Amino acid sequence: MEAISSLVIRLTSSNMALLLCFIVVILWTIDGFFAHFSQRWESLIGTVSSVITVLMLFLLQKAQFKDSLAIQLKLNELVAAHEHASNRLVDVEGMSEEELRILQKYYSKLSKFAKGQDTLTESHSIDEKHEEHAIRDELEQELHKIGEKDDPKPATDE
Repeated sequence: MEAISSLVIRLTSSNMALLLCFIVVILWTIDGFFAHFSQRWESLIGTVSSVITVLMLFLLQKAQFKDSLAIQLKLNELVAAHEHASNRLVDVEGMSEEELRILQKYYSKLSKFAKGQDTLTESHSIDEKHEEHAIRDELEQELHKIGEKDDPKPATDE
């Protein structure tokens, strides 16, 4: 199944496939004039085009997922291999949307902080602690609050 879907994706994403589809649509239209756009003709065209659309949708989803996963793995390798990068970002795709928004807010603040630096080539990581700002502490507090909401402590009988 993997080989077939990969082959179909490669074939349908070519310029020749686009040209072929354009020609088929023109031929269908011309055929419609000869068939006087009958009910049978419209039903056949509607059915065929619906089936092709649904199949292509799933093929596109599969291709996009595979590409996205490959890119994510490559980025994970770069983050894991870089000495100063935060390894907590290796599994960033597994975070909740709320956690991602907090990280985005952190990087936005970090960007503003970096603009005030003397050099633009100085790197900063999410796990790096700077005396000049408390951005990381804010991040930790916000992520901790989310963790408490998602994983409440069980009540104990005392």
